[in-house]
Order: sequence, then structure tokens, then C-alpha cells
Amino acid sequence: MARAASKNGDGPIVIKKYANRRLYNTQSSKYITLDFLADLTRKEIDFQVLDAKTNEDITHGVLTQIIMEEENSGQQMLPVGFLKQLISMYGDSMQGMVPQFLESSMENFRKNQKQVQDAIETAITSGPFGHIAKQNIEFMRSAREALMPNLANLTGKKPDKEESLEDLKRQMEFLQAKIDRLSDG
Repeated sequence: MARAASKNGDGPIVIKKYANRRLYNTQSSKYITLDFLADLTRKEIDFQVLDAKTNEDITHGVLTQIIMEEENSGQQMLPVGFLKQLISMYGDSMQGMVPQFLESSMENFRKNQKQVQDAIETAITSGPFGHIAKQNIEFMRSAREALMPNLANLTGKKPDKEESLEDLKRQMEFLQAKIDRLSDG
């Protein structure tokens, strides 16, 4: 997956993590949260987390921490069986191959996911009520931008229609999952 560079194009945004566990964005000169880093990751903005004292790259650990928090917040994506299999691979002779395999598998999954989403969007917008669907999508994009104008400020650019549609789809999936959990409980 190609990663966008930071706003100034000089490479990844450098984040410093201090002993008190606070994260500092050296580009914006502001303290940030793990949620902010998760948003950067979702928007494919490259960043690197360094230990403020040793200058050691701790990006891997921070990304793992973000996954742990997401999993603990009720939005579990990693099945227990998968986690057990992953843990059992540590120290195995195949351990060196697992990261490449997982990264390649995730890239293929995301490509296929985009194709499915494109097919669904085409089916929705090309039917007899396609013009209404397009108007609704545009209305939702405009409403989101009006209600959450700072969303575009993370990347420094206004999202294009495709990004807006993808964002809207993610929000709808999230809301549907919440509704499903509420109706099950």
C-alpha cells in the first residue's frame, strides 16, 4: 500500500513519545493522541514514532498499541483463533515469512474490497434511481463537510469525491455494526 508523505513532502511525520507516554507531533508542534495516529494511518499518511530520549524507532510498538485499543474498544476484528495461530508462529522456523505473507494478504484483501465497493456503487448509481443515489451521496458529503470541517485538515487537502464516498461507506458500516450489536443485546 503506497503511503502519502507528510504535508511538506520531506518524508514521514516525526512523532516523539516521551517517558510520560505523551505523543508530540514535531510537524505541528502539538501533543496528539493514539486516535490521531490511527486517523493518519487510515488516511495513509506516513509517520514515524521515535522515543524522545533514545531516538529509537518505536513505530511498530505504537501501531500494535493502537490495534490493542481498537480491539478492546469493542470493535474486534481479529478472531481468537487467528491470534492464537499468530502467537504460535513466534519462534517457529516460518516466522520470517509471516510478516511478508500477512502484508501481501492484506494488500490483496484491500484491492478486492475496493473492487466490490466499486461494483456496488456502480449498481446503486446506475439503476433507475441512480440520480437520486448520486444526489444523496453528494448531500451526505456536503453535510459531513459542514458538520465536521476539520476532517480535511488532517491531510491538508479537501477530500475528493471518491475519498468522501469511501469515508461515508466506512461510517455507514460502523453505524450498521453498532445497530446490529444493539439489536442483538
